[in-house]
Amino acid sequence: MRKTTALRAAAAATAALLTATACSSQRGQDAQDTAAGGACKGQQTTGITDKTIKLGGIYPLSGPASAYGTISKGVATYLKYVNDKGGIDGRKVEFVVRDDGYQPPKAVEEARRLVEQEKVFALFQTLGTPSTAAVWDYLDKQKVPQPFVATGASAWGTDERHPWTIGWQPDYVSEARVYAKYLKDAQPKADVAVLYQNDDFGKDLLGGFKKAVAGSGIKVVAEESYEVTAPSVSAQMTSLARSKADVLLDVTTPKFGSQALAADAKNTEWNPLHIVNNVSSSAAVLKPVGFKNVQGVVSATYFKDPADPQWADDPEVKTYKDALHTYAPDADPANQFNAYGWAVASSLHKALDAMKCPTREGLRDAVRHLKDVEVDMLLPGVTLSTGPDDAFPIETMQLMRFKGERWQLFGKPVDTRKEFGPAAK
Repeated sequence: MRKTTALRAAAAATAALLTATACSSQRGQDAQDTAAGGACKGQQTTGITDKTIKLGGIYPLSGPASAYGTISKGVATYLKYVNDKGGIDGRKVEFVVRDDGYQPPKAVEEARRLVEQEKVFALFQTLGTPSTAAVWDYLDKQKVPQPFVATGASAWGTDERHPWTIGWQPDYVSEARVYAKYLKDAQPKADVAVLYQNDDFGKDLLGGFKKAVAGSGIKVVAEESYEVTAPSVSAQMTSLARSKADVLLDVTTPKFGSQALAADAKNTEWNPLHIVNNVSSSAAVLKPVGFKNVQGVVSATYFKDPADPQWADDPEVKTYKDALHTYAPDADPANQFNAYGWAVASSLHKALDAMKCPTREGLRDAVRHLKDVEVDMLLPGVTLSTGPDDAFPIETMQLMRFKGERWQLFGKPVDTRKEFGPAAK
């Protein structure tokens, strides 16, 4: 079972806050929570009725990772669209969004409000590794589902002590494996410099990359980390440039991704192949740098890019664009974070449909027993699959290269389960 130092730190930092009011909040919750009868006897029905489902979400609507906040618009748009079509199995969905500013203690406060005051059925989408790590112990104790968290840390699929929490997007180790395979084929003797965020997110991807290239001719020759509270990564980029590495592996969140891309473009004496991780691949990250300055940058994805002309006539992409225009007219359909929100909400819809019992336990079990479930916003060949020994819903990605004003897919989808085996615990 994998448990990192950062996850332990997040849990310790919030333990006092969780304990302080545990007894009083539990009494209030016991008085208001409801349970099912019949074949589902004793299972929790808090937040779900025959006509409604209440979901909560925690996003950084402010702070250093606020670019991710628009994901909530994509989620809300999908749910509003579905509600107008009759809801999910006849139930209208209410989606309550809270802002944690990408601060774990604030995420704990908001999680408590959503569970104890709002009485949500599930906490669908906590965004970020630090925030998710801060709340999963609490949600596990409260037996509240935390499905499809917006972070690719491998812990969500390998930690067996938190059955109520599961990821959605490809984990960072799987993503790292895709880049490793690409370099083994394209630049088998490459020297690699790495910029990474100093938390579980950055360390997960870096560690996965190192393990995937072990024994090959590819070497990591320079590493620089940064704190999420730092004003910039200019000093780190200057240091990495001295390595004269052939490849820059950029493991950053959007603010710092833009900074790294800009610094790379400005330094004409160092021209590495720039690989930027998926979570900073949105056009919203690249556009401030200037599209002319990010030509040839490589990344990987698993869902359809609404800006890609090849999906212009795709029924799901057209539905997404029309719905966003109707329900969130201020949101940019070309922003991949909005498309991400639509795709993950659609995935939750599939999981809710698969529940054997309309209960919290029913959702907990449904997300862990998915078998090649197709979601129309995912790329062809990418499906949702989980099982008793596999808690990673998506482990297939396809490489893409930025050309002109958009990403272009290349190569074939890489199923990391087949290429590398299951994620190590």
